[in-house]
Amino acid sequence: MNGISLAPQILFYIGSFAVSNAFFWGIVLNTIVITTLVLMVRSLKKIPGRGQGLFEVIISGAYDFVISVVGNEKKAKKIFPLVFSMFLITFTANLVTFIPGQAAITIKTAGGIVPLFRTIVADYSLVFVMTLVSVITTQIVAISVHGPFGYIGKFLNFKGIKDFFVQAFKGKLKFGLLAQGFLDAFLGIMDIVGETAKIISLSFRLFGNMFAAEVLAAVFLFLAPFIIPIPFLFLGLLTAIVQPFVFSVLTLIFINMASEIEEDQIIEQATI
Repeated sequence: MNGISLAPQILFYIGSFAVSNAFFWGIVLNTIVITTLVLMVRSLKKIPGRGQGLFEVIISGAYDFVISVVGNEKKAKKIFPLVFSMFLITFTANLVTFIPGQAAITIKTAGGIVPLFRTIVADYSLVFVMTLVSVITTQIVAISVHGPFGYIGKFLNFKGIKDFFVQAFKGKLKFGLLAQGFLDAFLGIMDIVGETAKIISLSFRLFGNMFAAEVLAAVFLFLAPFIIPIPFLFLGLLTAIVQPFVFSVLTLIFINMASEIEEDQIIEQATI
């Protein structure tokens, strides 16, 4: 059995840029998916056939699910393209790994003979970039909804401490207000930790599950290449379906939470 590599193998270099087999396979898959979607959109008919009917059912079902999560269609129209694109790319990338014979397609490089194709979500660098897109989009939405100062105030919340000293100068010592102020400041710092942790939790959830499935399948195919690996292949297929869905839904939930206006902000806006 060939050694299982955590990092993707380098196929060739474009200048100083290394093109790995995972990156190359990602470009190929994205090109195929985009081309297929463009051709399907151009061939849409008023009376749909079976293919178009299935396509419309999938799109409308996914769109209705997004509406059910975010609560209104206006917001869903803005979020749906991103989360569905994430799901579609990762879902397609996972499914094509079950096409037999891919591991046999190899090329000779300076580092030896390496497989031409590799699961793109088994490459952490690509998963990390997808996660950054998800988290950065969430922060942009939060800034656009709450404003720069409101966004910063969520993490650096010293209003309670300031109010305590204001009251203290007036001769009113409200230590409960001071305690609440320190609690708000602490929770703000924890929010910073939480937003940072999203990068790790999102990326490792997708990468870890898919890489583990790849390793497990490779081990059992080597040890018992006939009957025993079949249940694990079905388990890998289930993981390949579930994990893109989980990643996309978490992205959807994070963006939706960032776009929600809290109750005190609604009251404040209503009084202006």
